Amino acid sequence: MKAIFLCAGKGKRLRPLTLSISKHLIPIANKPILFYGLEDIKNAGIRDVGIIVGDTRTDIQEAVGNGGKWGLNVTYITQDNPKGLAHAVKVAQDFIGDDSFIVYLGDNLLKESIKKLVEKFTSPDNNANAMVLLTKVENPQQFGIAELDNGGRIVRLMEKPKIPPTNLGIIGVYLFDKNIFSSIDSIKPSVRDELEITDAIQHMIDQNLLVQSYVVNNWWKDTGKPDDIIEANRFMLESIEGDIRGQVDAESHIAGRVRIDKNSKIINSKIRGPVVIGKNTIIENSFVGPFSSIGDNVRISHSEIEHSVVCGNSIIENIEGRIDASLIGRNVVLRKIDKKPRVFRFILGDNSMSELT
Repeated sequence: MKAIFLCAGKGKRLRPLTLSISKHLIPIANKPILFYGLEDIKNAGIRDVGIIVGDTRTDIQEAVGNGGKWGLNVTYITQDNPKGLAHAVKVAQDFIGDDSFIVYLGDNLLKESIKKLVEKFTSPDNNANAMVLLTKVENPQQFGIAELDNGGRIVRLMEKPKIPPTNLGIIGVYLFDKNIFSSIDSIKPSVRDELEITDAIQHMIDQNLLVQSYVVNNWWKDTGKPDDIIEANRFMLESIEGDIRGQVDAESHIAGRVRIDKNSKIINSKIRGPVVIGKNTIIENSFVGPFSSIGDNVRISHSEIEHSVVCGNSIIENIEGRIDASLIGRNVVLRKIDKKPRVFRFILGDNSMSELT
């Protein structure tokens, strides 16, 4: 069995952050989103991985390399003009050949391992042509929805129905045999001029091919928006273990599960976990509260922050009040300067958001 990761998306909903970094490499608990999926694939026993890339190919290739750090064999497949998820699967056909395979959206996070799912699909007594991961959602009108028969077989898929017949939303993980490619060839572009994976799967169903469901009971997250990144970070931090490798002076206080990487210094500060702090970071006369991820080479001084993600090489200094539920990119400088006249000064990219109280 092989795997493909779909990583050609531009991440428009995460701009301006994604103007300088692939959305698949944004850190969650100080680890790029894509790395969680690669680890999941490795643990499921899959070794041959294709990564579908677009404009951010160079960044992803530099981060992942040949996959050796995970024991994987990674091939990069270019999707020159993205035309939907089914189109992304189609461009991987030569890589897949006649093998069965798993499709994993590169910006999705799953708490539950896919190992059992892969074992079920590849079992000798299983005759399914496809399997779709589902989860119960509170707002099914905003998801692709699956309708099942009594045996768990998917009989119909609907994209964001006004009156959903079920609350089973489609997660961005799919398993297929080679029949999916002929179904993709048989569908037409949707109203948004894309080849929809739901249309291709529905075509398989209409051809009396067996499409099974697999309902995930643990949390799942599509990290397509800033609030999603912050929430996914909270989910991941809930399960970390404490590990202090940096320096913590006598005037500082560490409470709860806190991970501090090497060469970082905590000076006269309070850290309340769960928190992860990267390498070569200095936190001085500050408070870092629960569910925060602080990247490498960051400096936080005379400030308070919690429930936030701070990417590498950023500076936060002398901020009055507590920073909360924030996503701060790489090489950001956020500081208050005491001089007259007192003014606000911003350099913000497209689609930025700032709130002052």
